[in-house]
Amino acid sequence: MSLVITGATGNLGRLVIASLLDSGVPAGQIAAVVRNKEKAADLAERGVELRVADYGQPETLAGAFRAGDRVLLISGSEVGQRMAQHQAVIDAAKNAGVALLAYTGVLGGPEADFKLADEHKVTEQAILDSGLPYTFLRNGWYHENYTENLAPVLEHGAVLQSAGEGRVASASRADYAAAAAAVLTGEGHENATYELSGDDAWSFEEYAAELSRQTGKSIAYANVPGEQQLAVLTGAGLPQPFAEILVDVDAAIARGRLAVRTGDLARLIGRPTTPIADAVKQALAA
Repeated sequence: MSLVITGATGNLGRLVIASLLDSGVPAGQIAAVVRNKEKAADLAERGVELRVADYGQPETLAGAFRAGDRVLLISGSEVGQRMAQHQAVIDAAKNAGVALLAYTGVLGGPEADFKLADEHKVTEQAILDSGLPYTFLRNGWYHENYTENLAPVLEHGAVLQSAGEGRVASASRADYAAAAAAVLTGEGHENATYELSGDDAWSFEEYAAELSRQTGKSIAYANVPGEQQLAVLTGAGLPQPFAEILVDVDAAIARGRLAVRTGDLARLIGRPTTPIADAVKQALAA
Protein backbone atom coordinates (compact mmCIF):
# COMPACT_ATOMS: atom_id res chain seq x y z
CA MET A 1 0.00 0.00 0.00
CA SER A 2 1.29 3.43 -1.00
CA LEU A 3 0.14 6.95 -0.28
CA VAL A 4 -0.29 8.35 -3.78
CA ILE A 5 -0.30 12.07 -4.53
CA THR A 6 -1.48 13.18 -7.97
CA GLY A 7 -0.36 16.54 -9.33
CA ALA A 8 2.65 16.02 -7.11
CA THR A 9 4.87 18.74 -8.60
CA GLY A 10 2.23 21.43 -8.14
CA ASN A 11 2.24 23.85 -5.22
CA LEU A 12 -0.21 21.84 -3.11
CA GLY A 13 1.13 18.42 -4.09
CA ARG A 14 4.67 19.27 -3.05
CA LEU A 15 3.44 20.53 0.30
CA VAL A 16 1.42 17.35 0.91
CA ILE A 17 4.50 15.22 0.27
CA ALA A 18 6.59 17.46 2.52
CA SER A 19 3.97 17.13 5.26
CA LEU A 20 3.97 13.34 4.93
CA LEU A 21 7.75 13.18 5.15
CA ASP A 22 7.86 15.60 8.07
CA SER A 23 5.34 13.46 9.93
CA GLY A 24 7.64 10.44 9.65
CA VAL A 25 6.11 8.56 6.72
CA PRO A 26 8.96 6.66 5.00
CA ALA A 27 9.65 8.04 1.54
CA GLY A 28 9.32 4.55 0.11
CA GLN A 29 5.64 4.50 1.07
CA ILE A 30 4.90 7.66 -0.93
CA ALA A 31 4.22 7.68 -4.66
CA ALA A 32 4.12 10.88 -6.69
CA VAL A 33 2.07 10.91 -9.88
CA VAL A 34 3.78 13.37 -12.23
CA ARG A 35 3.73 14.30 -15.88
CA ASN A 36 7.43 15.08 -16.03
CA LYS A 37 10.06 13.07 -14.15
CA GLU A 38 12.62 15.83 -14.49
CA LYS A 39 10.44 18.25 -12.55
CA ALA A 40 10.18 15.66 -9.77
CA ALA A 41 13.89 14.80 -9.61
CA ASP A 42 14.16 16.26 -6.12
CA LEU A 43 11.36 13.99 -4.91
CA ALA A 44 13.04 10.94 -6.39
CA GLU A 45 16.28 11.91 -4.68
CA ARG A 46 14.46 11.78 -1.35
CA GLY A 47 13.25 8.26 -2.09
CA VAL A 48 9.72 9.04 -3.26
CA GLU A 49 8.46 6.70 -5.98
CA LEU A 50 7.59 8.43 -9.24
CA ARG A 51 4.68 7.23 -11.38
CA VAL A 52 4.40 9.04 -14.70
CA ALA A 53 0.85 9.81 -15.83
CA ASP A 54 -1.19 12.70 -17.22
CA TYR A 55 -4.79 13.59 -16.34
CA GLY A 56 -5.34 14.47 -19.98
CA GLN A 57 -4.08 11.13 -21.29
CA PRO A 58 -6.26 8.43 -19.72
CA GLU A 59 -4.16 5.58 -21.11
CA THR A 60 -1.21 6.70 -18.98
CA LEU A 61 -3.21 6.42 -15.76
CA ALA A 62 -3.50 2.62 -15.93
CA GLY A 63 -0.20 2.22 -14.10
CA ALA A 64 -0.61 5.11 -11.68
CA PHE A 65 -2.41 3.19 -8.93
CA ARG A 66 -2.21 -0.18 -7.17
CA ALA A 67 -4.70 -2.21 -5.18
CA GLY A 68 -4.89 -0.92 -1.62
CA ASP A 69 -3.36 2.50 -2.36
CA ARG A 70 -4.64 5.58 -0.60
CA VAL A 71 -4.88 8.23 -3.29
CA LEU A 72 -5.14 12.01 -3.13
CA LEU A 73 -6.70 13.42 -6.28
CA ILE A 74 -5.64 17.06 -6.41
CA SER A 75 -8.05 18.86 -8.71
CA GLY A 76 -6.65 19.88 -12.07
CA SER A 77 -5.87 23.48 -12.91
CA GLU A 78 -7.34 23.59 -16.42
CA VAL A 79 -10.79 25.01 -15.77
CA GLY A 80 -13.25 23.68 -18.33
CA GLN A 81 -11.32 20.47 -18.91
CA ARG A 82 -11.21 19.15 -15.38
CA MET A 83 -14.29 16.95 -15.40
CA ALA A 84 -12.98 14.65 -18.15
CA GLN A 85 -9.56 14.64 -16.51
CA HIS A 86 -10.94 13.81 -13.07
CA GLN A 87 -13.18 11.10 -14.49
CA ALA A 88 -10.14 9.45 -16.04
CA VAL A 89 -8.41 9.38 -12.65
CA ILE A 90 -11.53 8.04 -10.93
CA ASP A 91 -11.87 5.26 -13.50
CA ALA A 92 -8.21 4.28 -13.16
CA ALA A 93 -8.45 4.29 -9.35
CA LYS A 94 -11.54 2.09 -9.44
CA ASN A 95 -9.97 -0.35 -11.88
CA ALA A 96 -6.91 -0.62 -9.65
CA GLY A 97 -8.97 -1.22 -6.51
CA VAL A 98 -7.58 1.60 -4.38
CA ALA A 99 -8.53 1.64 -0.71
CA LEU A 100 -9.34 5.37 -0.54
CA LEU A 101 -9.77 8.24 -2.97
CA ALA A 102 -9.49 11.66 -1.33
CA TYR A 103 -10.42 14.66 -3.44
CA THR A 104 -9.66 18.36 -3.03
CA GLY A 105 -12.94 20.07 -3.84
CA VAL A 106 -14.32 23.45 -2.83
CA LEU A 107 -15.86 24.82 0.36
CA GLY A 108 -19.60 24.29 0.39
CA GLY A 109 -19.72 21.35 -2.00
CA PRO A 110 -23.20 21.12 -3.57
CA GLU A 111 -24.20 24.41 -1.92
CA ALA A 112 -21.38 26.37 -3.57
CA ASP A 113 -23.17 28.61 -6.07
CA PHE A 114 -20.27 30.09 -8.04
CA LYS A 115 -18.82 29.01 -11.39
CA LEU A 116 -15.50 27.75 -10.04
CA ALA A 117 -17.39 25.13 -8.03
CA ASP A 118 -19.22 23.54 -10.95
CA GLU A 119 -16.57 20.99 -11.94
CA HIS A 120 -15.89 20.16 -8.30
CA LYS A 121 -19.54 19.30 -7.71
CA VAL A 122 -19.66 17.05 -10.77
CA THR A 123 -16.42 15.36 -9.69
CA GLU A 124 -17.77 14.61 -6.22
CA GLN A 125 -20.84 13.00 -7.74
CA ALA A 126 -18.66 10.92 -10.06
CA ILE A 127 -16.68 9.68 -7.08
CA LEU A 128 -19.89 8.76 -5.27
CA ASP A 129 -21.13 6.95 -8.38
CA SER A 130 -17.86 4.98 -8.57
CA GLY A 131 -18.53 3.28 -5.25
CA LEU A 132 -14.96 3.89 -4.09
CA PRO A 133 -14.29 4.72 -0.43
CA TYR A 134 -13.77 8.48 -0.48
CA THR A 135 -12.91 11.55 1.52
CA PHE A 136 -14.04 14.96 0.33
CA LEU A 137 -11.62 17.71 1.33
CA ARG A 138 -13.60 20.80 0.48
CA ASN A 139 -10.90 23.44 0.55
CA GLY A 140 -11.71 27.06 1.19
CA TRP A 141 -9.65 29.93 -0.17
CA TYR A 142 -5.85 30.02 0.15
CA HIS A 143 -4.09 33.04 1.68
CA GLU A 144 -1.69 32.74 -1.24
CA ASN A 145 -4.45 33.58 -3.73
CA TYR A 146 -3.82 37.14 -2.57
CA THR A 147 -0.38 37.26 -0.95
CA GLU A 148 1.48 35.71 -3.89
CA ASN A 149 0.62 38.68 -6.09
CA LEU A 150 1.32 41.73 -3.95
CA ALA A 151 3.34 43.70 -6.51
CA PRO A 152 0.40 45.55 -8.14
CA VAL A 153 -1.21 46.13 -4.75
CA LEU A 154 1.93 47.77 -3.40
CA GLU A 155 2.49 49.70 -6.63
CA HIS A 156 -0.99 51.23 -6.70
CA GLY A 157 -1.62 51.35 -2.95
CA ALA A 158 -4.93 49.58 -3.32
CA VAL A 159 -6.55 46.18 -2.83
CA LEU A 160 -9.01 46.17 -5.72
CA GLN A 161 -11.92 43.72 -5.40
CA SER A 162 -15.66 43.67 -5.96
CA ALA A 163 -16.51 41.69 -2.80
CA GLY A 164 -18.24 44.45 -0.84
CA GLU A 165 -18.10 43.80 2.90
CA GLY A 166 -17.75 40.04 2.39
CA ARG A 167 -15.30 38.09 4.52
CA VAL A 168 -12.88 35.27 3.63
CA ALA A 169 -12.03 32.44 6.02
CA SER A 170 -8.82 31.57 4.23
CA ALA A 171 -5.89 29.46 5.41
CA SER A 172 -2.42 28.78 4.12
CA ARG A 173 -1.79 26.26 1.38
CA ALA A 174 0.40 24.39 3.87
CA ASP A 175 -2.58 24.08 6.24
CA TYR A 176 -4.66 22.39 3.57
CA ALA A 177 -1.72 20.16 2.66
CA ALA A 178 -1.35 19.08 6.28
CA ALA A 179 -5.05 18.17 6.38
CA ALA A 180 -4.69 16.00 3.29
CA ALA A 181 -1.66 14.27 4.81
CA ALA A 182 -3.61 13.64 8.02
CA VAL A 183 -6.43 11.98 6.07
CA LEU A 184 -4.05 9.79 4.08
CA THR A 185 -2.23 8.57 7.18
CA GLY A 186 -5.11 8.47 9.65
CA GLU A 187 -8.04 6.16 10.24
CA GLY A 188 -11.77 6.73 10.20
CA HIS A 189 -11.86 9.13 7.26
CA GLU A 190 -13.59 6.80 4.80
CA ASN A 191 -16.75 8.29 3.28
CA ALA A 192 -16.27 11.49 5.28
CA THR A 193 -16.64 15.08 4.13
CA TYR A 194 -14.68 17.96 5.61
CA GLU A 195 -15.47 21.63 5.05
CA LEU A 196 -12.02 23.20 5.36
CA SER A 197 -11.39 26.87 6.09
CA GLY A 198 -9.40 29.15 8.34
CA ASP A 199 -10.20 29.86 11.96
CA ASP A 200 -10.72 33.57 11.25
CA ALA A 201 -12.69 35.34 8.52
CA TRP A 202 -11.26 38.67 7.42
CA SER A 203 -12.58 41.48 5.24
CA PHE A 204 -10.66 43.15 2.43
CA GLU A 205 -10.66 46.37 4.42
CA GLU A 206 -8.91 44.49 7.24
CA TYR A 207 -6.54 42.89 4.74
CA ALA A 208 -5.60 46.30 3.34
CA ALA A 209 -5.04 47.57 6.88
CA GLU A 210 -2.74 44.64 7.62
CA LEU A 211 -0.74 45.34 4.46
CA SER A 212 -0.46 48.98 5.52
CA ARG A 213 0.72 47.97 8.99
CA GLN A 214 3.41 45.62 7.72
CA THR A 215 4.69 47.77 4.84
CA GLY A 216 4.34 51.20 6.40
CA LYS A 217 2.54 52.32 3.23
CA SER A 218 -1.00 53.62 2.90
CA ILE A 219 -2.99 50.85 1.24
CA ALA A 220 -6.76 51.09 0.90
CA TYR A 221 -9.49 48.70 -0.10
CA ALA A 222 -11.01 49.78 -3.39
CA ASN A 223 -14.42 48.12 -3.66
CA VAL A 224 -15.52 48.46 -7.28
CA PRO A 225 -18.41 47.12 -9.36
CA GLY A 226 -17.81 43.71 -10.93
CA GLU A 227 -17.74 45.19 -14.42
CA GLN A 228 -14.91 47.52 -13.45
CA GLN A 229 -12.94 44.73 -11.81
CA LEU A 230 -13.37 42.63 -14.94
CA ALA A 231 -12.04 45.45 -17.09
CA VAL A 232 -9.02 45.89 -14.82
CA LEU A 233 -8.22 42.16 -14.84
CA THR A 234 -8.51 41.76 -18.60
CA GLY A 235 -6.58 44.98 -19.07
CA ALA A 236 -3.78 43.43 -17.01
CA GLY A 237 -3.66 40.52 -19.43
CA LEU A 238 -5.85 37.89 -17.80
CA PRO A 239 -7.92 35.83 -20.25
CA GLN A 240 -11.57 36.90 -20.25
CA PRO A 241 -12.96 33.51 -19.04
CA PHE A 242 -10.56 33.38 -16.08
CA ALA A 243 -11.20 37.02 -15.20
CA GLU A 244 -14.94 36.33 -15.21
CA ILE A 245 -14.42 33.47 -12.76
CA LEU A 246 -12.50 35.73 -10.37
CA VAL A 247 -15.22 38.37 -10.49
CA ASP A 248 -17.81 35.67 -9.88
CA VAL A 249 -15.85 34.46 -6.84
CA ASP A 250 -15.88 37.99 -5.44
CA ALA A 251 -19.65 38.03 -5.81
CA ALA A 252 -19.74 34.76 -3.86
CA ILE A 253 -17.55 36.31 -1.17
CA ALA A 254 -20.01 39.18 -0.92
CA ARG A 255 -22.74 36.58 -0.35
CA GLY A 256 -20.72 35.00 2.47
CA ARG A 257 -19.88 31.76 0.66
CA LEU A 258 -16.18 31.78 1.59
CA ALA A 259 -16.62 32.98 5.16
CA VAL A 260 -17.86 29.61 6.46
CA ARG A 261 -15.95 28.33 9.49
CA THR A 262 -16.52 24.79 10.74
CA GLY A 263 -13.27 24.13 12.60
CA ASP A 264 -12.67 21.01 10.49
CA LEU A 265 -9.30 22.20 9.23
CA ALA A 266 -7.88 22.99 12.67
CA ARG A 267 -9.16 19.68 14.02
CA LEU A 268 -7.56 17.69 11.21
CA ILE A 269 -4.16 19.35 11.54
CA GLY A 270 -4.25 19.48 15.34
CA ARG A 271 -3.42 23.17 15.66
CA PRO A 272 -4.85 26.61 14.83
CA THR A 273 -4.79 27.57 11.17
CA THR A 274 -2.21 30.07 9.92
CA PRO A 275 -3.33 33.72 10.29
CA ILE A 276 -3.46 35.91 7.19
CA ALA A 277 -0.94 38.24 8.86
CA ASP A 278 1.65 35.45 8.84
CA ALA A 279 1.11 34.89 5.12
CA VAL A 280 1.52 38.60 4.44
CA LYS A 281 4.76 38.63 6.43
CA GLN A 282 6.11 35.63 4.54
CA ALA A 283 5.18 37.10 1.16
CA LEU A 284 6.81 40.45 1.93
CA ALA A 285 9.97 38.72 3.12
CA ALA A 286 10.15 36.78 -0.14
